[in-house]
Amino acid sequence: MRYIVSLIFSLTIIAPIFSQNVNHPLAAKDVKSQQQWVDSVYSAMSLKEKIGQLFMVRAFSEEKKSNEKEIVNLINDNHIGGLIFSTGGPVQQAKLNNIYQAISKTPLLIGMDAEWGLSMRLDSTYAFPWNMTLGAVTDLKLIERTGYHIGEHCKRIGVHYNFAPVVDINTNPKNPIIGNRSFGEDRDNVTNKALAFMKGMQDSGILANAKHFPGHGDTDSDSHKTLPTITFDERRIDSIELYPYKKLIKEGLSSAMVAHLNVPSLEPRSGFPSSLSKHIVTDILKDSLGFKGLIFTDALEMKGVSNYSTPGEIDLAAFQAGNDVLLISEDVPKAIDKIVAAYNAKEFTETRLAHSVKKILMAKYKVGLNNYQPIGTQTLVSDLNRLEDDLLYEELFEEAITVLKNKSEILPLRNLETKKIAYVELGDSSGDTYFNELKKYTKVHKVTANKLDELLTKLQNYNTVIVGFHKKNDNPWQNYTFEDKELVWLYEIARTNTVILDVFARPYALIDMKSIENIEGIVMSYQNSDIAQQKSAQALFGAIPVKGKVPVSLGEHFKVGDGINYNMISSLSYGLPERVGMSSKKLQRLDSIANYAVANNMTPGIQLLVARKGKVIYNKNFGKHTYEDDEPVKFDDLYDVASLTKILATLPLLMELEEKKAFTLNTKLSKLLPEYQGSNKKNVTVKQMLSHYARLRPWVPFYVQTLDPETKKPDPKYYRRASSPQFSIKVAEELYLRNDYPDSIQKIIVDTDLLSSQRYRYSDLPYYIFKKYIEGYYKKPLDELVQEHFYQSLGANYTTYNPATKFSDLNIIPTEIDDYFRYQKVQGYVHDMGAAMQNGVGGHAGVFSNANDVAKIMQMYLQKGFYGGKRYLKPETVNLFNTCHYCHKGVRRGIGFDKPQLGESGPTCGCLSMSSFGHSGFTGTYAWADPEEEIIYIFLANRTYPNAGKNLLLKENIRTEIQRLIYEAILDDDAQGDIAEHKY
Repeated sequence: MRYIVSLIFSLTIIAPIFSQNVNHPLAAKDVKSQQQWVDSVYSAMSLKEKIGQLFMVRAFSEEKKSNEKEIVNLINDNHIGGLIFSTGGPVQQAKLNNIYQAISKTPLLIGMDAEWGLSMRLDSTYAFPWNMTLGAVTDLKLIERTGYHIGEHCKRIGVHYNFAPVVDINTNPKNPIIGNRSFGEDRDNVTNKALAFMKGMQDSGILANAKHFPGHGDTDSDSHKTLPTITFDERRIDSIELYPYKKLIKEGLSSAMVAHLNVPSLEPRSGFPSSLSKHIVTDILKDSLGFKGLIFTDALEMKGVSNYSTPGEIDLAAFQAGNDVLLISEDVPKAIDKIVAAYNAKEFTETRLAHSVKKILMAKYKVGLNNYQPIGTQTLVSDLNRLEDDLLYEELFEEAITVLKNKSEILPLRNLETKKIAYVELGDSSGDTYFNELKKYTKVHKVTANKLDELLTKLQNYNTVIVGFHKKNDNPWQNYTFEDKELVWLYEIARTNTVILDVFARPYALIDMKSIENIEGIVMSYQNSDIAQQKSAQALFGAIPVKGKVPVSLGEHFKVGDGINYNMISSLSYGLPERVGMSSKKLQRLDSIANYAVANNMTPGIQLLVARKGKVIYNKNFGKHTYEDDEPVKFDDLYDVASLTKILATLPLLMELEEKKAFTLNTKLSKLLPEYQGSNKKNVTVKQMLSHYARLRPWVPFYVQTLDPETKKPDPKYYRRASSPQFSIKVAEELYLRNDYPDSIQKIIVDTDLLSSQRYRYSDLPYYIFKKYIEGYYKKPLDELVQEHFYQSLGANYTTYNPATKFSDLNIIPTEIDDYFRYQKVQGYVHDMGAAMQNGVGGHAGVFSNANDVAKIMQMYLQKGFYGGKRYLKPETVNLFNTCHYCHKGVRRGIGFDKPQLGESGPTCGCLSMSSFGHSGFTGTYAWADPEEEIIYIFLANRTYPNAGKNLLLKENIRTEIQRLIYEAILDDDAQGDIAEHKY
């Protein structure tokens, strides 16, 4: 009889739920089937089994905390309804999950705290940015995608409930437990972010949980340790703290968690926890706000509630207050006994019990537990650490970084030729990633000292100081404040220097600063992850736009919502290939070819870079400096780029001069240099010379005439072992050429015969000629000119002639063991003999660089002469020089630039546009840009070491095969659409 009555009561309570399925947050799409399953499961349960469903018990997958035996007993003996997994690892958790589900009569509802992803509890899983960081992001679709991605991770590991989002409005900077877990202090911002997060997560099939009701944001104590008090009146709580709940409930919130708080304005009993208050849980949350989803207590073991009463009594009180799920009870068997006794004593009805249990069963059906499938573990870890998660993480930080102060528009950093930049690291965590990223843009020195006066003395050599404040990124509760000493140092640095402060910590760190008057730029980067550091450095140099808005007020300095936006200034940024429509997986094939080239002694080492649409997406090093040493190739190593010098140094200066109308492409050589007026070259034009269509000889071995005819070694007539006023041209270590010999080189060129017929013939000679012309025009050496006009402002600080005067041998790649001219290892001196005989500065050779710097110059060309906020060349000038003027004559070359082949073979893979351009170099170097696909490809090598010999890179088409693979890595529109769709 009692069973029949119970069934009637249960049907009475469940019918309204299912009849309003459109509005019920726990209703499944097939609501009738859901109702049938819920009814059948409920009706088959004993009283103890029903009450057991109310309990969600904490389980560990961490070996040293393992409570497997205890959980098994609770499932078998107490029929608990769910588990909340805590610390451990994903594979072990999945295995335990499968074990527990297999022995449970009714499938278990699995929950986790995964506010910023599973890494909140599990190792080897993904950590998305803290909510405070997300609070700075203005694009709600990104927040929605974050919720969706976290939901996918939860689903993959068998979690049904994620106890997120936190909707607490963090109006108290000293809040010890919420802080970074909150989206901020503005109710609308918090609500909008929480709503987007919830929508994304629930769209993935995971049930959301808004916490901590009625609002834990304005406390200065931790409810894990004590009972915090909320002193606001009811009107304030209703308008601020409860506001997010109202909006989320209206949009289908699945569940809410009730906090352990003392709220006198809502609960008159002094020190009475909100989680046990019927007025707060039932009258306000359920009745006033109309919430129909599951209601969880916060953990009942927490001191905020456990200090109030004894185990069992607390659980009963929480249930009677209106909670559905009792989370982490201190003593489940005792609690069940208490609730059974209360039921038998008619302290609550079957209707009340059915109300909670059937909601729990509804949730189980909604997440598919009516058809439970075990979790596969084979690819679990990789499935929880996906490329698409990295892509989203990258975007989130690009959107979050906030510029709070920008006096005199110091940011983004421009006019790099005027900047001497120092980096000073403060905080308790590393800023190495930040420093290395800064160095990609210009010369930046890390300055350290043990004493303040020593530091200030060192900083006198700089006019811009970037101070990075780096705090640990392990979890959102880490200490975020400046030490007193650090504040003193910061004030003193700012008093005497132009300072940009970049904070990689909780925004509240700035509150402790008494004054920011002397700090020109303040950037808030929120966290100290590698991506945060990289993106912040990129933002400083305008490589990415700045859009973030600080989600909290910071004392008297800044108010909530502050943030200065600026656009990018067309500097290279760095990121993942898929961001620009390329495949990371396919680009990995480049590694195989590069490794093959190194392994087969085609070159000792390689720097390889690919950029697209202004973003460097592949930048790797292979091999070593030489075959015999152990020094690996590094990003800041310099290669002799050989004939790339033509387009990296001489050509841009010539393009400038053409813009100044110093000459036209049809100007004859005799008009440029008087000594050619009576020569056989007097009528050769600029266009012909730079197109290699001028009948000039390919090469003249100028050095041969300076060797002793008998010994074939440098003739003392031309060389000395030590520098002197007459012998000061240094061609190698302890080898100095006579000063007048460069003039002899020019005379030899004037006197050389022309080829018998006009046809395409590659020649270095035009660049000897143009070097003389350029230096004569400006009355300055070529190396100084290209530094002043281009390299310094581009931030190409690794690009130079004669690197031995500026860099250590540890950073200069050797090019040859010379056994025919200089008879020594050539390192730090140009490999090309003719350039060496011009004091290392040739128009055709002599530049040393790294892949990153070469990419900057090629990007400047690709952007029609614009880079880093500066116009270097007019678009029409770049177009003019990147035109094949003699294609009809079978000459593929542009003006200075090489161009794709006209026939079957040539300098490219044959798979790119005819508008592309570039050049190659004798040492194995290659640089190419394609305006149509916006791709830049840089390959630097020292294939001439230990001797030039056979060019195996060319013979086996290594560089062009890599180029082909780059183009095969371009994602088609469908593939890009798939990625975009997966991103939500």
